[in-house]
Amino acid sequence: MSPCPGGEGTVRLRPPAHTLDPRVVGWWRARWLLLTAGPVVVLAVLGVFLTSARSWLLLCAAVLAVLGAGCAVLLPLWWFRTHRWEVTDEAVYVRTGALWQEWRIAPMSRIQTVDTVRGPLEQLYRLATVTVTTASAKGAVRIGGLDHELAAELAERLTRITQDTPGDAT
Repeated sequence: MSPCPGGEGTVRLRPPAHTLDPRVVGWWRARWLLLTAGPVVVLAVLGVFLTSARSWLLLCAAVLAVLGAGCAVLLPLWWFRTHRWEVTDEAVYVRTGALWQEWRIAPMSRIQTVDTVRGPLEQLYRLATVTVTTASAKGAVRIGGLDHELAAELAERLTRITQDTPGDAT
């Protein structure tokens, strides 16, 4: 346990309390399928027009399509179980990753900006990503897969807390 840079409370490494919105599974699946569809279509089109390599190209397209579909079904479920987040008066906690887990803690006194982003697919699933920018060389802390209304409330809350938190003197 170490003191919070702002001098108030403590920041502890612990599992964050909240899961992402369950709709994130569909969002991740759609992203995975779109990522897979491009190469599958290219291979299939080439297979249609290049008769000398047709069987190999179509076989590769089929294998890639099956693998992509399998990953789209299984990986988002696994990711959903491992991604967690929490905001306290002292810090923003985020844990991501399935095989290589990354834990990020952003003390309130180090937060510089708070943004929300909603790409086209996120809008379709009524989700948003909250990005917390700090002075860290590691980069911003992102909480993706939140309900868009919760993300707006969270951004407002973080802005309010950081305005009331004294900055780090270092």
